[in-house]
Amino acid sequence: MRYGSTCCLAVLVTFALGCGGGGGGSSSPSGPISVSVSPATATVPANQSQQFVANVTGAPNTAVTWSASAGGGISQTGLYTAPASIPNPPQATVTATSQADPTKSASATVTVIPGVQVVPASINVQVNATQDFFVNVFGVTNPVFTWSVVGGGASNGTITPFGLGQQEATYTAPATVPTPAQVTVKAALQANPTTSGTATVTVIPIIPSITVDPNPAGVSVFSTQQFVAHTNNLSSSAVTWQVNGVTGGSQQTGFISNGANPGAYFAPGAVPTTSSGKGQNTPTTVTVTAVSQENASVSGSATVTFDNSAAQNSTVYFGSSGGNQKDSMTSGNTISCCSGTLGSLVTRGGTSYILSNNHVLARDDLGTVTTGTALGDNIVQPGLVDSSCGQRTPTIIANLSEFYNLETGAAPKIDAAIAQPVQSGVVDAQGRILYLGATTDTNGVPAPGAPHGGSGLPETSSLVGRGVAKSGRTTGLTCSSISSINTTIAIQYPKGCNSTTTFTGTFTNQIIVAGGAFSAGGDSGSLIVTQDTSDPVALLFASSDMDAAGNPVGEVLTYFQNGSNAMTFVGGSTHAVIGCTLPSAPASATAAVPLSAVSSQALQRAIAARTAHESALMRLPGVRAVGVGASQDSVGEAAIVFFVQKGAAQTRIPQEVEGVRTRIVEGAGFAQLGMLTAEQSAKLEPAGVTTPSAYTISEAEFARAKAVHSAHGEEWMNKAGVQGVGIGASADAPAEAALVIFLIRGIAHETIPATIDGVRTRVRESSAFVAGLSEQHARAGCLARTDQPAKKR
Repeated sequence: MRYGSTCCLAVLVTFALGCGGGGGGSSSPSGPISVSVSPATATVPANQSQQFVANVTGAPNTAVTWSASAGGGISQTGLYTAPASIPNPPQATVTATSQADPTKSASATVTVIPGVQVVPASINVQVNATQDFFVNVFGVTNPVFTWSVVGGGASNGTITPFGLGQQEATYTAPATVPTPAQVTVKAALQANPTTSGTATVTVIPIIPSITVDPNPAGVSVFSTQQFVAHTNNLSSSAVTWQVNGVTGGSQQTGFISNGANPGAYFAPGAVPTTSSGKGQNTPTTVTVTAVSQENASVSGSATVTFDNSAAQNSTVYFGSSGGNQKDSMTSGNTISCCSGTLGSLVTRGGTSYILSNNHVLARDDLGTVTTGTALGDNIVQPGLVDSSCGQRTPTIIANLSEFYNLETGAAPKIDAAIAQPVQSGVVDAQGRILYLGATTDTNGVPAPGAPHGGSGLPETSSLVGRGVAKSGRTTGLTCSSISSINTTIAIQYPKGCNSTTTFTGTFTNQIIVAGGAFSAGGDSGSLIVTQDTSDPVALLFASSDMDAAGNPVGEVLTYFQNGSNAMTFVGGSTHAVIGCTLPSAPASATAAVPLSAVSSQALQRAIAARTAHESALMRLPGVRAVGVGASQDSVGEAAIVFFVQKGAAQTRIPQEVEGVRTRIVEGAGFAQLGMLTAEQSAKLEPAGVTTPSAYTISEAEFARAKAVHSAHGEEWMNKAGVQGVGIGASADAPAEAALVIFLIRGIAHETIPATIDGVRTRVRESSAFVAGLSEQHARAGCLARTDQPAKKR
């Protein structure tokens, strides 16, 4: 994204219009010109206004120029404002002069008298409530006042004066709204009661309200915040608590108690995000609301913000904010800086290193390493984004050591860099990652935990559908599952933070994790591990608004091997990531596609294909019913849905019927049999397995899909709108592999066939994958330079 400033130049162009010689023509008066002013005389209190009107006859041009003698001013619309003090003599003259004939004019006489203004001049006051008024006086001597409520007696309320000269007063509204509801409050000068000022009070019914405290509230993931509702003008203080309009909240936005300890908010395990419209998701706020149980139309709210990017107080844990101290760019009047995540601790030949992405630690190939020392650019914590682009001096924790060159590096391409800590004790020597532990602390927050030490897991078919987790600078702990492996994907990089110069890298064998909420800008560099064993599987480096991409750890470690010195992850024994199983665990990243996502035209096409072959389809082994519904492999497409007895062979069920995708729902029993409508199918589907993110495939299915990927992957990568091709599980047929086609939303593309060489296709349409950093933009003059020395630890 680019931020800048725009300067506008206003140009005044004057046109001369006319005929012949070049002078402008004028119309002749239709008769003698005369001017009159109304009113002819006026009495105006000091500092107050009087509108005058001029009438011009005898000329098509009726415009006038207004002027006033000493003792006030007048606008060109005829609004006269008396001076704040009484002139001597107390008269002024207002004059209107014809613009058609400046010799013609008319005047009015103004007498300026002492002025009184009651403040506020107009206000709403609830019944039984009070409101203070005071007076401003102009040209008044001996300012002592008498206050009154004009007309209506006590039914209009009462007023009590106070202060020096009774220049202030308290109005008390009546117990019920009077008729009319507008009441006049008057302050009259005791020495001359004709000199007075008034204010209008509108008496209104009591307005019930609720305020929520604190507001706003900043919380961390997995933490607890107590909210309190203050009810006003309600007979009951009972409220119902909601988060983003949902009573009790949700996994994605956090839970709030309506039972014991009402108002206790439990933050989610991951920072909620929303689509940025620029490829990645970005952190968002949530709204905590207290709704009156007495009157549901009355509520109060507080805004909750989440922050997972703070500096580490002592020892630096991984999964936290970090980056290259030079990762900023100044363009004109704007400075941009970028940050990512310190991923994990690795070791080689007895030396420990911080592992993250090239575009986090090495600035998209722009990083420098001093020859002969293997030590280069300063790596800081937190990253520049979280220190106001360096205005708050970050801490140097390491120096850049090595990085894979994104533009020129040999295959297989990775996005990785390592940095050597400046001294022992700077970063956690055990390699613990925030929130990735097997236990919680006394507040119920997952403890930091190291991944399983060693070389991580190889990229095999067993990873498809495997539950994974990561802890990153922006979103904290997120949990999902692997949807595609052996994925070829194209990623566009800027040449440095926020640069408009870009290059594209094509990565092979990449691991794709389902769900745009799995990561956001700034999570790049996070280590992705298995939920059940904390084994490293990938290094997160890019994402779209639907999925996240990671380099397989085997290729990352192999690149940094130095002769016989292999690189491995610093860690401990296997353990489950407890944060993914807590009540406030991050919400599932994948949801079933509803029938409403299918157009009526697509549904009718599926019904026609099903009807044409219904007798043959119902005779297939294990099939109990055949309906129509939404394909889970391709959003927007319809599918013929087969309801199959659990355990029955599925080999004879076709992958498509007349070009229409088929879907298999397996269950122990179904309430309806035979041919089903779309509505009947939708009701029956929950009886079967409908969680596509959890599907796995056999090694044989993987090999079958890999052969098709090898034969056609490059061909599909060269087609318009395609940004990736990988291997995953079909969501329409859980036992089958699928060729996963990643499309860029909004770019025209060929129709994706239901199968390619006998392998089902699964379509993922999203924003373009981008290598994500968190960026900050600000006016350069407001920030310190980011190449200033930083403190070391």
